[in-house]
Amino acid sequence: MPAPPITAVTGPAVPLLLDDIDTDRIIPARFLRCVTFDGLGDHAFEDDKEQDPSHPFNDDLFADATVLVSGRNFGCGSSREHAPQSLMRWGLKAIVAESFAEIFFGNCTGLGIPCVRAPREVLERLAEVAADPARVPITVDVESKTVSAGGESFPVEIADGARDALLGGRYDFLSEMLEAGEAIEASASRLPYLNAFE
Repeated sequence: MPAPPITAVTGPAVPLLLDDIDTDRIIPARFLRCVTFDGLGDHAFEDDKEQDPSHPFNDDLFADATVLVSGRNFGCGSSREHAPQSLMRWGLKAIVAESFAEIFFGNCTGLGIPCVRAPREVLERLAEVAADPARVPITVDVESKTVSAGGESFPVEIADGARDALLGGRYDFLSEMLEAGEAIEASASRLPYLNAFE
């Protein structure tokens, strides 16, 4: 059964307009020993929050945020799947940044989290909207490749393959495999190294 299509995400945003935020900052290594991803959202940016009481992820104003606005090279560093898992479990459903590390981008897409690219001036404007106590929602529209807020709309970029997967509900690779179970078994039955055992 395909995953639900993701055409757009709308909600309040949290601004974190910094560059080169790596996965170790998103979820520190000591939290990777978990057996499941449950509870990881509580530890998103754990060390940054401890070191900086004014960190946006400490601020109740942003507790309901579903969109993250960040900078260049977001999600760089190690390829830990726990990083996007922690952000999703914190409540984020879309990320707008100047650029993304490739593996992080792929892991987010696999979870159904659209990651779209925007130029710096657009990010700065979105960060202003996000920080406004009026909590004007931001819409990340995967279908039209735009991000909009408060009557303003800006074009964004997203890789065609990721966009197609999100719009078609084909981003959940495990569901795709389970759906193709019969075809997988048929292929496996034709492989001598899987069937020629005595």
